[in-house]
Amino acid sequence: MTDATATTAGYDAAEEFLDRQSPIQRLQGILHAYPWLSPAVVLVVALIIFSSITSLFAQPGNLGTITQQTAVTATLALGQTLIILTAGIDLSCGAVMVFSSMVMAKMAFDQGVAGLPALFLGIVVGGLAGLINGLLVTRVNLPPFIVTLGTLGIFTSLTLLYATGRTVRNRELADELKWLGKPVLLPGGFTITYGVLVMIALYLVFAYVLRYTAWGTHVYAVGDDPDAARLAGIQVNRVLLSVYATAGVIFGIAGWVLIGRVNAASPNSGIDANLDSITAVVIGGTSLFGGRGRVFGSLIGALIVGVVDNGLSVAGLDEAYKRLAIGTLIIVAVTADQWIRRARA
Repeated sequence: MTDATATTAGYDAAEEFLDRQSPIQRLQGILHAYPWLSPAVVLVVALIIFSSITSLFAQPGNLGTITQQTAVTATLALGQTLIILTAGIDLSCGAVMVFSSMVMAKMAFDQGVAGLPALFLGIVVGGLAGLINGLLVTRVNLPPFIVTLGTLGIFTSLTLLYATGRTVRNRELADELKWLGKPVLLPGGFTITYGVLVMIALYLVFAYVLRYTAWGTHVYAVGDDPDAARLAGIQVNRVLLSVYATAGVIFGIAGWVLIGRVNAASPNSGIDANLDSITAVVIGGTSLFGGRGRVFGSLIGALIVGVVDNGLSVAGLDEAYKRLAIGTLIIVAVTADQWIRRARA
């Protein structure tokens, strides 16, 4: 059959191939194309389950609290997503966030720097911390896991030394640093904060950047196959360095969101933040092997973590059940990712 004849007869090879696929293969293809779909289903199921357990969970005030609690984890998860898309990982993100928040607060309180410059300096510190991680990965050729495990301890220690063990409290904070904690009342009694709005804005920006810019295409290419990306003319190390530095800036902004959330700058904040951010990214459908995932999947993953945490608390269940549920979700998410990647191969 010639091409002309095939076209006339309405023959479509792709359609014929799809007709030969089993329902399982079609499901694999859908999940590969839309990695956020399965976590979205999990989120809906979790909301239904906790709403049926207790009526307190679905009240607008409680749902608003969940979104406020999720803002910090979700902002961290955004930066973590960029790094994991390149097949890396950042264990130091929580420490960078807290260190940045302490720099903002103490520069304004102890050194007398105005609020906006202090805020800017804190975000710059986050970017420099990410740049250091990136240089160690790209120039010294150390594995991201080892690099960020080491800098986790370094930035945690720097925070404690710089803060001298002291919390900068609400009345001591500059007004600009507390701005993200201001409430925004939505219809129906649903209350969020400016921190939530900033987090959503960041997700919108980076969703666009990853989908429609050359830099975003390069990030996916480097994560999928760095050797092929290098052969295609992509400066792999330059892309990796830019990713770690950009993630550091996002972690610095997360420090600002954290101050607004707790109305203080404490060296002991965000103890589990690094693990929660990785959990959100993995549950959100981003592959730990790089090259596949969407930022909105990480937002959904962060919401799942927040919903499980809050739902168990409202239901009066033990904290151990949260760790059990989250651990199970992580294993299921990674198993599903392996299954989807095998289907692609």
